Amino acid sequence: MAPMSLMPRQKIIDMLKIENLHAYYGKSHVLHGVHFDVQPGEIVALLGRNGSGRSTTAKAIMGLVDCQGDIQWKGKQIAGRKAYEVAHLGIGYVPENRDIFPTLTVHQNLMLGQKGKGKGSRWSFEDMYQMFPRLRERQHTEAGVLSGGEQQMLTLCRALMGDPDLIIIDEPTEGLAPKIVELVGQYLQTLKAKGISVLLIEQKLTIAMAISDRALVMGHGSIVFQGTPDSLRADAYIRKEWLEV
Repeated sequence: MAPMSLMPRQKIIDMLKIENLHAYYGKSHVLHGVHFDVQPGEIVALLGRNGSGRSTTAKAIMGLVDCQGDIQWKGKQIAGRKAYEVAHLGIGYVPENRDIFPTLTVHQNLMLGQKGKGKGSRWSFEDMYQMFPRLRERQHTEAGVLSGGEQQMLTLCRALMGDPDLIIIDEPTEGLAPKIVELVGQYLQTLKAKGISVLLIEQKLTIAMAISDRALVMGHGSIVFQGTPDSLRADAYIRKEWLEV
């Protein structure tokens, strides 16, 4: 047996790796060679102004828009797969518009997030209700009458009930009160502690910079910056050119 120092190093496979990604809405070319990766147990913030291509990037990963390029999930190409196939591979998606089922109760919405009756899942209904006690109080209430903050909690938890290894969350704090924004930040850090990766699409720099391991900035359909939150804070040009209104 070879000494440990002479053992061949095992190649590390990125959890999610995107290279030269282009996406289209009809004839409109929206993404122009996007490239980045997300590692296990990492929170990556995808920042940028409205129209920069952040939501389109999420939809391309999930198979919801026409795209070209490489989208690799745990070393396997997934570009061109259907959305339900991508979800079953272990990628959860929380869209900006939340997409709850308004005539179903909170508990029924959570049930719809389960795969295979939840067997072997890291998460249970009780976990969701402990994380967001307000959902426990409202579990038998139709989701359509929930407040915006409650609907956001429900959408986050429904995605988690599918037991993803990566969760893509699009603008989770949009329109929420500061106290609920703080709850969402705690939720995302709980996911990281459980080893779940997060791709966070946000406009609120405060929460994104506080909880992220890395920050990406998009502009005109391309990645214009990649680095740590500290390096982004120090880069006045990038913030002024691509983030500040």
